[in-house]
Amino acid sequence: MSEPLRVGDQVRWSRTFTVEDVERFGQVSGDHGIHHVEPDAQGRLMVQGLLTATLPTKLGGDLNYLAREMLFEFLRPVFSGDTIDCVVTVSRVEKQPGRTYLEFEIVCTNQAGKVVLRASTKGVVLDPGPAQ
Repeated sequence: MSEPLRVGDQVRWSRTFTVEDVERFGQVSGDHGIHHVEPDAQGRLMVQGLLTATLPTKLGGDLNYLAREMLFEFLRPVFSGDTIDCVVTVSRVEKQPGRTYLEFEIVCTNQAGKVVLRASTKGVVLDPGPAQ
């Protein structure tokens, strides 16, 4: 981590899901529910819940964060073509020798401002080892 995180810090990003995203996630996960493979009356596919839940996992890549626990509450469906805004708020920081324990609260909203997903996660960032 370049700057230490503090309680209340936020990270935000958005993603627009595509039909190809839904199809590829179905190939990887095996989730081929009818609502994920046949378009609705508006020509959209429903995005798999766990595909939507990948938005907050961006923490892993950005912070080298190792999640130990993740809790998701799926509130509304997400469809191909929807743009989802994900806001992650730091709710706990505990520095220990060699690591930092972190907790985050997560809210994802669609382009209409409706909350589609609430989540929380607990995990750790390990201090980098000695340079070689």
